[in-house]
Amino acid sequence: MAQVTASLLCGAVVALLSSAVLAVVEDLDQTFKDTRMNDIWLVDFYAPWCGYCKKLEPVWADVGAELKASGSPVRVGKMDATAYSGMSSEFGVRGYPTIKLLKGELAYNYKGPRTKDDIVEFTNRVSGPAVRPLPSKQMFEHMLKRHDVLFVYVGGESPLKEKYIDVATELIVYTYFFSASEEALPESMALPEIPSVAVFKDGSYFTYDEYEDGSLSSWINKERFQGYLQIDGFTLYELGETGKLVAIAVIDDKDPSDECIRLKSLIQMVAKDYRQHFNRDFQFGHMDGSDYINSLIMGEVKVPSVIILNTSNEQYFLPDGPTETLEDLVSFITGVLNGSVQAYGGDGIVQRVKRIAFDARSTIMSVFRSSPVLGCFLFGLPLGVISLMCYGICTADSDPDAGDMELMKREGFTDEEEEEEEEDEEQRRTAQLEGPENDEEEEEGEDEEEEEEKAPEQKKTD
Repeated sequence: MAQVTASLLCGAVVALLSSAVLAVVEDLDQTFKDTRMNDIWLVDFYAPWCGYCKKLEPVWADVGAELKASGSPVRVGKMDATAYSGMSSEFGVRGYPTIKLLKGELAYNYKGPRTKDDIVEFTNRVSGPAVRPLPSKQMFEHMLKRHDVLFVYVGGESPLKEKYIDVATELIVYTYFFSASEEALPESMALPEIPSVAVFKDGSYFTYDEYEDGSLSSWINKERFQGYLQIDGFTLYELGETGKLVAIAVIDDKDPSDECIRLKSLIQMVAKDYRQHFNRDFQFGHMDGSDYINSLIMGEVKVPSVIILNTSNEQYFLPDGPTETLEDLVSFITGVLNGSVQAYGGDGIVQRVKRIAFDARSTIMSVFRSSPVLGCFLFGLPLGVISLMCYGICTADSDPDAGDMELMKREGFTDEEEEEEEEDEEQRRTAQLEGPENDEEEEEGEDEEEEEEKAPEQKKTD
């Protein structure tokens, strides 16, 4: 009896938990378009057959529970984009899953890692005001410690502030934006002019100069990363949106050699000491291992080494010789900047064809590595069928009458002999049918000849 009671209690708890999960993640239908303007929504547009969507389901439930527990005003929902394809197209859904935060007329795409913490951080940042105020020095210093990169507008109302708010509304998907009065700045800071936009990172701060840096949006987009980063595939994708070249030390973090440590230090020194020369055009960092780089350039990069990537056109640059000193690295980077270093790769037609072949080969190899039996079935069976078809086509008789010819030859006949035999047979049949008529004509002919022979003799007698 006790066991039955315990089972019932467990079932009740599971049911309650399930209902709680369902309560924080709402299933949306066609009515969502008319009601969404009343709230801020975080929506997962999914397809029932999508494997990535199924993998996201438990994470999405955790996101809903986290936002609900923290008192966030954001409502979490999910929509079957295949069932409501028209509405999904209106929201610009092109693939699955697509995560969007809908805030009034604005729709923000989430492009980060699909983890609970990253999605929740994105939601809290974008759902709030585009520009957050820093009313005191204590709050200012607290935010400096909390954020690796911090954008702050300092000053009162001005055209620059209006432009700053517009840019923040657009780029809040990437980072936070703050505003402060001159009195809220730490005493150690002295801006060249007020109002001003500054970025705080790498233990220092840098101000925006419209004449040198161009548009405010472009400057913020390029400055939203630290000067030196640990780079992975996702970070490299984000860096591509800045328009910068990426200088990378390819090293082995798990088993670093002296050479790895030396190259990493050189990259860090360039990022810090040569910021004024290269920051506008280059992003610096290191990557653990060369697998991702190898797949990107469709080649082999040794570890450790230095490589510069242009993610906008898929070109890459390699130093001509060993990079042993800071001067060697600076000379290599300068050569890339002025065009004296040879560029490899690119996005031309030849490279695209090469990319297709490389991706196909990589896919086949990965399938065989993970499951040799499945690989043999998927690729061996079609190849076997194609081979049999080719064999059948190559060995088939090119002349359909060749078999008959061979048979007649075996019987001692050729085409000409057979035709002559048929003509002789036809002549014999014709002769048999015309035989009696020919005999009568021959007899009449003989009588006429006899009369002609007799005629002269009779004349003589007469």
